[in-house]
Amino acid sequence: MEPHLLRTFVTVADCGSFSAAAEQLGYTQSAVSQHIAALESDLGTPLLHRRPVAPTASGERLLEHAGPILLRLEAARADVRRTVAGPPSVLALAAAPLAADRLATALVAVRRSHPGTEVSLTVCGREQVVEAVATGEFALGLVDGIAAPSDPLRLSDAVRLRTSPIAHDDLVVALPNDHPLAHRRGLSLDDLTDARWIDAPDAAVPLASLRAATRAGGLRPALTCSGTDVHTLLALVAAGHGLAVLPQSIGAPGVTGVPLTAPRLVHRIELLHGLLSEPAAAALAAVLSDRE
Repeated sequence: MEPHLLRTFVTVADCGSFSAAAEQLGYTQSAVSQHIAALESDLGTPLLHRRPVAPTASGERLLEHAGPILLRLEAARADVRRTVAGPPSVLALAAAPLAADRLATALVAVRRSHPGTEVSLTVCGREQVVEAVATGEFALGLVDGIAAPSDPLRLSDAVRLRTSPIAHDDLVVALPNDHPLAHRRGLSLDDLTDARWIDAPDAAVPLASLRAATRAGGLRPALTCSGTDVHTLLALVAAGHGLAVLPQSIGAPGVTGVPLTAPRLVHRIELLHGLLSEPAAAALAAVLSDRE
């Protein structure tokens, strides 16, 4: 299974069009058709319905493997390049929204020890942080998530990155100040299965993660909030559009955080990086890793 054929297949499936995939990849439409035909011949089964263009059952199974395979190849390429590349002109960093504030004071120390270092920070979704650090787009990344108190975060099996624990925090259920449960000393998710929820996968604990942790029904979103804007999420909570689970350190006027008592979970922040050949990046990693 040639990687370039697999990449073409994924692009066609994402675009839902041979012509759109050809334009995105810089190929002719005929070349894209040939790539798909070659991959189907190799695997001995049709992978795409042609009209409309959509994955077959076999294609759906291949898509489950294709993303991790292609990511692993890009990560391997980036890891090799790190061993031979010179220092970058800009220290590129990435962080998930609920982890980004950890960089503020750490960067002060690094700027003192490495004056003149130009820094670029991108705040993006958790999966984007992992993939972009793995593929060399960023030197360091901070990612967050929930886990049992003694467990590390579960990251993608498709990449091998160095990780260091940075911080952990208790979780709270964020609800409006006038909510009937705002006076409680603690809340269990089992008591909130029928509540109105806001699902903000990158700005709060994703509902999918909470459902996986509880294995309980319910926890369905009344509103979905895409993006990384935590302030907007808190405004939605304060206005009564739904509940969200957040680290206890995150708050806003009009929002009460009631401790999440069951299941017993914590919010963790971890540092991700590959080979650190740039002195400022290594210094930042050292400062951040001393903050557990």
